[in-house]
Amino acid sequence: MQISNSNTTATDANKAVKDTVGLEHSYYQGALSPALIHKTIGDYFDSIVDNNPGHPAIVLHHQNLRLSYKEYQQQINQLAMGLLALGVKPGDRVGIWSPNNLEWCLTQFATAKIGAIMVCINPAYRPNELQFALNSVECSTLITASNFKASNYLAMLNELLPELSSSQAGKLRTKNLPHLKNIIRIGDEPAPGMFSFKHVMSLPNDATQLTLNTIAATLQPDHDINIQFTSGTTGNPKGATLSHKNILNNGFLMANAMRLTAADKLCIPVPLYHCFGMVLGNLVCISKGATAVFPGDSFDPTITLEVVEKERCTALHGVPTMFIAELELKEFDRFDLSSLRTGIMAGSTCPEQVMRKVQSLMHMNEVVIGYGQTECSPINNVTEIDSPLEKQVTTVGRALAHTEVKIIDEVGNIQKVGLPGEVCSRGAGIMRCYWNDAEKTAATIDKDGWLHSGDLGVMDEEGFVAIVGRIKDMIIRGGENIYPREIEEVLYTYPGVQDAAIFGITDEKFGEEVCAWIQPKEGEVLDEQAIRLFLKDKLAYFKQPKYIRFVEHYPMTVTGKLQKFKMREQMQEELAESAFS
Repeated sequence: MQISNSNTTATDANKAVKDTVGLEHSYYQGALSPALIHKTIGDYFDSIVDNNPGHPAIVLHHQNLRLSYKEYQQQINQLAMGLLALGVKPGDRVGIWSPNNLEWCLTQFATAKIGAIMVCINPAYRPNELQFALNSVECSTLITASNFKASNYLAMLNELLPELSSSQAGKLRTKNLPHLKNIIRIGDEPAPGMFSFKHVMSLPNDATQLTLNTIAATLQPDHDINIQFTSGTTGNPKGATLSHKNILNNGFLMANAMRLTAADKLCIPVPLYHCFGMVLGNLVCISKGATAVFPGDSFDPTITLEVVEKERCTALHGVPTMFIAELELKEFDRFDLSSLRTGIMAGSTCPEQVMRKVQSLMHMNEVVIGYGQTECSPINNVTEIDSPLEKQVTTVGRALAHTEVKIIDEVGNIQKVGLPGEVCSRGAGIMRCYWNDAEKTAATIDKDGWLHSGDLGVMDEEGFVAIVGRIKDMIIRGGENIYPREIEEVLYTYPGVQDAAIFGITDEKFGEEVCAWIQPKEGEVLDEQAIRLFLKDKLAYFKQPKYIRFVEHYPMTVTGKLQKFKMREQMQEELAESAFS
């Protein structure tokens, strides 16, 4: 086995395990260097500012803003003290419901500085999804945009909270969100029952400065700092609870995998509400004092490449769908992307041809593939810049530094090299728990600290892992995790629906698309467009089925369990035939 020098210590650990379980077994431990960061996000950020206060920290193309690290720090501290003035305390949950913008970034670091737990809310959520998320973690404060694309956040909040129009800001008492005390509207203008972001930024005084300093001295790296929602197979999202240590180190270790330095400028078109944006974007950058560049409030392939060229970005992130959209632009050749060197591609399996085009046509010879899940903060496996090209395009690499990865069989034994099994990981990035859900936590993290992914992988004799499938019935559409049960539960509430089965269909652009097989009640005639209209108000856009079929029965086992793999095969054949007809 040939391992780079940085993995020398890890090689010894791998050898020790191999000696115990056998050389042919699927286990690999990442490098044990560099040492992990044992600081809070606030303390570490301040140390970066002290080292280079005038260096560009963040550029927001769509807001026409650029801040140095010192200016960034000043605004972060203003918001932190403003939240303290509203009564937000360490451990309180603060939700952020917004597309990418400066206010989102300020919230991420301001909450970390006061020990509040930032709760990331998907900008595509509808009122019922928002209600469940906020109540499940007892959010006391919500920072919200006014609108985004087709979503009118203020209208949805007033629909969910009819008391809002007659409420005083900071003194909310609502039936549907009983724990919510404050709503902060991004922008300068207040709204009934809400503070404006500008007003909160004006609240700091000498007392809040003293409180901020006092709190900073009490915070610890292993304190919870972030809740990320990841859908569950039973239909309700689970709140993966992550610490300063989890996400700061995941960002730092991924920055090392990219060989990032303060001289780099990272273009971040991925959403901040997801670990990809806030950890692999914002925290990757501050871990090295690099510059974060946001091209827009959401992804647009043309604007992204325009900003890469204008800012001379050296790194670019994206899920495979994004890179495909960029490469397919008719005017792709007009962009000067020669400044690009690296970036992270993650979120779903990357087609080999796409990876090769990114390396050659986009000049990203040092792009890395990251694999993991939200519960891992989010990366546990990463490709290596100096590994053979074949390994970079056909695997998800090896275990990240300070992380162990193993492949197990159905009974929990370490699988032999070359045979598929469940991917499990253990290390610095593993979450503490699902918020307030000991049962689901125990079902995901075993007594020895191994997180069970539900993904099927194959490990070779050098520790490289290829993902070959999923044990769970999860659909990944363009980097978004979709769990069928959640959609099925909504369909069960539609009049005339007897049963519903949701599964994924292979799609060249998004990786997978959602397909619904619906069984009408006897004598009922269902209308496809009416169902689509119903789902539009109940589910985020990416969860809405692209394909809907009405069926009389489902393929089942002798014990009555649905055989979704047979439905998938049948549907794939049907779509293939229609494509050639």
